[in-house]
Amino acid sequence: MLDSGPRRWLVTYPRAIPAAIFLLVIAITCLSVFAIERGEEQREQVMMNRTAIAMASALERRASVNASYLRAGAALFSTVGRVDMATFGRFVAELRLDADYRGAEGYGWAPVLNSSEVAEFESDLGRYRVAEMEVQPALEDEPRDTLVPIALLQPDTARNRRAIGFDMYSEPTRRAAMDEAERTMRPTASGRVVLVQEGDGFAPGFLIFMPVFDTSSGERQLKGFIMSPFNAQDFLASAAELVDRKGLGVRLYDGNPDEDNLLGSLEGDELSGEILQQTVRVANRDMTLVIQAAGSGVLSPMSLITLLFGLAVASLLMIVTRLLTQQALEDQRSLNWFAEQNSIRNSLTRELNHRVKNTLANVLSIVALTRRRAHDVEDFADGLDGRIRALSATHDLLTQSEWGTTPIAAVVGAELAPYAHDESHRVVCEGPTVELAPNDALSLGLALHELATNASKYGSLSTEGGTVSVTWELAADNLARLHWAESGGPPVPQQRQRGFGTDLIEKIVAHELRHPVELVFAPEGVRCTLLVPVRERSAFEIRAKRHALPEA
Repeated sequence: MLDSGPRRWLVTYPRAIPAAIFLLVIAITCLSVFAIERGEEQREQVMMNRTAIAMASALERRASVNASYLRAGAALFSTVGRVDMATFGRFVAELRLDADYRGAEGYGWAPVLNSSEVAEFESDLGRYRVAEMEVQPALEDEPRDTLVPIALLQPDTARNRRAIGFDMYSEPTRRAAMDEAERTMRPTASGRVVLVQEGDGFAPGFLIFMPVFDTSSGERQLKGFIMSPFNAQDFLASAAELVDRKGLGVRLYDGNPDEDNLLGSLEGDELSGEILQQTVRVANRDMTLVIQAAGSGVLSPMSLITLLFGLAVASLLMIVTRLLTQQALEDQRSLNWFAEQNSIRNSLTRELNHRVKNTLANVLSIVALTRRRAHDVEDFADGLDGRIRALSATHDLLTQSEWGTTPIAAVVGAELAPYAHDESHRVVCEGPTVELAPNDALSLGLALHELATNASKYGSLSTEGGTVSVTWELAADNLARLHWAESGGPPVPQQRQRGFGTDLIEKIVAHELRHPVELVFAPEGVRCTLLVPVRERSAFEIRAKRHALPEA
């Protein structure tokens, strides 16, 4: 059972309360979804950071291992006089790579030459090969003093053979890396280039150079470079094998993350989410690793479940609140109906008590007046019977109207009904529709009964051809005027005794109607004018509204 506070709110705002509860739960649900999504974003951010760190570590580790091999080769080749195919082959074999070069194309040797040494170098290139090989680009096409052509490259594959003889010092990006390696004496990666191994392809790559110095003469003199070329995409993929990317996209750039600097990329699931950048140090060169999340554009499963659950709970609470509201309204209607019925019952009891007292007072007055004018018991009984019947007839009219208002026409018709169908005389009744209060209708009925009884005994209703005319009109908004006129009957004697009817009309009826009665006994017939109040129906509208209940 709801207490008076909540019930009052439910009854006062039957539609607003369910809607407010629905909106409140939806707001809480939206806040929960927002918190979950923020948590998912933070979790994704942590995962991206972890992946970026792991990928950067894997790339640096791959490059570091390769650089270690290059350092070892540089240390070896600095102690031998001439690096030939046999020496270089033993070095690569000792690395025991088992064909796994960890993302690299292999390992190569490139001596530093001047223009006078090119012919001898080209002769050596052709010594172990079927066809003659020349330095590319040729000196005739591009004259230059210093050359660093690739002499050896392992593993000996058709792809790597394309690079034999290529003068790396002729290309600016490679030359800058070699100059930096010579200056720092450290393994140094070049910028973004297209390896000669690609032939007509355009796959980007880079090289790591390690300078080899000849120290046999006591002075450090650059002898050549041991280097390792990398297809950038393969290098990135080999590092990604060590990391669980969890569907994240990975891109590797040479320096700034610009499309022209893209080295390689590993795509994830419909990448459109947040981006995280990580700087990677690969062989003395800064590269940029970009991690991108999959931007699905939809809520996470937990958010969807929370949202659906919140909608279901909000709808359920709204329905329950609506049912409680309907029940509260029904209870309120019942309470109002009982209160209305109790009020009506009290009003009807007071009204009935008042009317019974009035009726008994009228009866006592009728009895008293009839007794005074009666000559014997039979005369007393006849007079009393007729007047009581007139009172009863008017009561029947009031009962039919449920003790509401009664039209004047109905009261006149009830009292003149015994004479209306008698062809020996004529009864005329005319007037507008005017409703009377119950007590006023009773008083008017008594007056009309006395007038009709007198007319039937002594007036126009006692002979043939007599006429009784009853007309009424509204003299004011709250007052009706009724005229009684007899004609065509016996002449009215001017010397006569005052009868009961006269006293009843002039005393009792005038008192009840609270207006004087004009009663004239003219020779041509009796004339009577009554003023009857037209009262407000406020006392009877309680009963008329007893079934009216408040709307939901």
